[in-house]
Amino acid sequence: MKRFISITIFATMTFCSGWCQTVSYMPGESVNYSVHYGPINAGIASLEIKQATYKGMQVWHTKLFGKTTGMADALFKVVDIYESYIDPETELPVFTIRNIREGRYRKYNEVIFDHKTRADSAILTSDLTGVHIVQKGMHDILSCFYHFRDNIMPDKKELIEGEIITINTWFTDELYPVRLKYVKKEEVKTKLGKIMCYKFNPVTETGRLFKTDEDVSFWFSADKNYLPVKIRFDIFVGAFTVEMTNYEGLAYPVEIKNK
Repeated sequence: MKRFISITIFATMTFCSGWCQTVSYMPGESVNYSVHYGPINAGIASLEIKQATYKGMQVWHTKLFGKTTGMADALFKVVDIYESYIDPETELPVFTIRNIREGRYRKYNEVIFDHKTRADSAILTSDLTGVHIVQKGMHDILSCFYHFRDNIMPDKKELIEGEIITINTWFTDELYPVRLKYVKKEEVKTKLGKIMCYKFNPVTETGRLFKTDEDVSFWFSADKNYLPVKIRFDIFVGAFTVEMTNYEGLAYPVEIKNK
């Protein structure tokens, strides 16, 4: 359950910002979301991208914040923060922070990413588990979605139903491949209006939480932003929905139909 809540929140907020020209996102981009459990307002989430400096290096500082509200907060308090410092030239992370509170559970983890020392691999140094040698081009859970928006989606002149896109990431101090299966293009109703989106199903493991490997759905705007508009999690105890409520600082206008 702890991992599910973490994924729910991080998946909601996948953004970054830069000090150089970008394609699908830009410095100052921020988005807010509401989280619902069935008809119940269960929480809020936000994504923001700012210019920053890490050890003298100009970077993109991306931050994902999510928390429970109202009744959900009284029953099971969640405050999760994910941060990623990204090299704007490679869009790869150099430093990441995971700081979560879920009920009585606490976890704080820092990971340093070294993509330059070794020619054939990357060196990851975790304050909890030490040094790990992993393959080149390793992302963290935030940077992988910016990579998806800025490098993979713009190159897809035509999406094929059933096609699976895989991005290797480091999450919860272990290798965690993110696999997104394209489903179809469809219109999504939001508080801002109707937005045409690309629907993807992250390939999930069935068992304790999910009945099938298609019980999680992402909708990305079908424009040049490829903005995460909506996420839905169908689990054994019900459905969680994360919906965009407002945004600012996007690289391109969002194509919205009137309500």
